[in-house]
Amino acid sequence: MSWQTLADDLFPQGHSITEKAEFLSGTAQVDGEIVTVVGTTGHTPIGIEIALAQAQAILQTVREHPGRSIVILVDTQGQRLRHRDEMLGINSYMAHLGKCIALARQQGHKIIGLVYDQALSGGFITSGLMADACYALPNATIRVMGLPAMARITKVPEERLVELAKSNPVFAPGPENYRRMGGVAEIWSGDLAAQLKQALADADNKDGRAALGQERGGRNWSQRVVNAIVSGSDVQPL
Repeated sequence: MSWQTLADDLFPQGHSITEKAEFLSGTAQVDGEIVTVVGTTGHTPIGIEIALAQAQAILQTVREHPGRSIVILVDTQGQRLRHRDEMLGINSYMAHLGKCIALARQQGHKIIGLVYDQALSGGFITSGLMADACYALPNATIRVMGLPAMARITKVPEERLVELAKSNPVFAPGPENYRRMGGVAEIWSGDLAAQLKQALADADNKDGRAALGQERGGRNWSQRVVNAIVSGSDVQPL
């Protein structure tokens, strides 16, 4: 789905989103209220320029429009793997973006992420996964790393990873596996505008992803470790 088609479906009351060098920004109407929209398109890698542009848009909203909701549209192949970006400290730029989103949440801005095409690695972690809740379209591609690349790095045979992916969503790509792990709250289809309206109404800055992952059977240990740390007790086996 192109971002233009997505925007028309998400914001039938109107929007003023523009694209510049694969960076999306602007405003839109949701249930009679103005929201800030930022994001990316074209499977673009997140380099220092887009990381700063997104951070700037978030901070401008915090400064000039207290409490305004923010929608992040995600389509990225991850952080840009160039020597220039690495030498300039791309990790710090991406951390800055994540901190700006965290600041906005702390200041009372409801933030919703939506993966409408592709979401990989650091580009996803510092955008959609920093929101109050992240959603995805059914045909979205979400993964930490492709299984062939994972096999090369971990030295685990690809055939073994493919087998593990059948029963363990951590190894498997796709929005349904991320829903099972709690990283994706729900997968949207049908009336996107109504679902966005409901997501903003339900947005909560408490992080419930570990609990969701345990409830859905995708992450069996995370919430239990959290509970043990909070209570000061040992982690109980399954």
